[in-house]
Amino acid sequence: MSLQMEPKEFLLDILGRSASQKSLDWLRIQVEKIGLDKAPSKFFLAFSQASRYFKKETLTLNEADKKKATTLVGGFEPAFWNELQAARTVLMLSYPQEKKQWLAVINQLFETGDMYEQQSLYAALPLMPYPEEMLPRAIDGCRTNMTLIFDAIALNNPFPPKYFPEANWNQLVLKSIFMQRPLYRIQQLDERRNAALADIASDFAHERWAAGRSVMPELWRLVVPYLNERFFADLKKVLKSEDQMEVEAGLLALYQCNSEEAKQLLQSRSEEVMAIEYGEITWEKIGADYQEKRA
Repeated sequence: MSLQMEPKEFLLDILGRSASQKSLDWLRIQVEKIGLDKAPSKFFLAFSQASRYFKKETLTLNEADKKKATTLVGGFEPAFWNELQAARTVLMLSYPQEKKQWLAVINQLFETGDMYEQQSLYAALPLMPYPEEMLPRAIDGCRTNMTLIFDAIALNNPFPPKYFPEANWNQLVLKSIFMQRPLYRIQQLDERRNAALADIASDFAHERWAAGRSVMPELWRLVVPYLNERFFADLKKVLKSEDQMEVEAGLLALYQCNSEEAKQLLQSRSEEVMAIEYGEITWEKIGADYQEKRA
């Protein structure tokens, strides 16, 4: 069984637990047709018509499913997908994978698909058979201002951290900050932190402060490995905020910096340091609380 066939069968199994029998029968018929006939028209039609048979309801996965997903493809998180995305990905993986034809058809679909079709395609990037060839498409997709599509690329998706060059990665993270998307859902964010990104984050914060606006608390996660005088001054300013969430972000960043200056500053914040050590203050919690506050 090919690497692409395994996710396909996995998604069919997941859909089999929630979708109606009518929908599943339709999908299996389309899969058979697409696999036998290379005519793009049948694939395009099925991809579009899938919305008649599958809902935009989040897939239900148990812990075994989640573990299986990451075994199939590192970082694959279909728990954030809906039924329609899963069905469309099954159709995409069913189209014959002769390289030139497949790339032409998929790129045409990217260009002509509606918002929800593009959401499915971008989220499925890590499952596609020619990922390196899809890199320009993924980078271009990050230019969108449509949250649904941007999230499909940036959040819970292993494609960007694996394939994006540093400059494009930094642009993705900065746009996530600008759009106030949850940074904790960007995979391998800590592993791909870099000095240029830390500078960009600090510059963005200074622009916000100069305009009398608040700063997204998760932003300070990006400066942790690169603490210098400027970033230290930034974090001291954050600790004076009237917003407790911002204060917690500043404290967590200082705690993780592991510098003598940071340790000295934290000596008077023993209660909050203890909360960090007990896992009561984390980037994930700060990010989730911030998103809830914005909702």
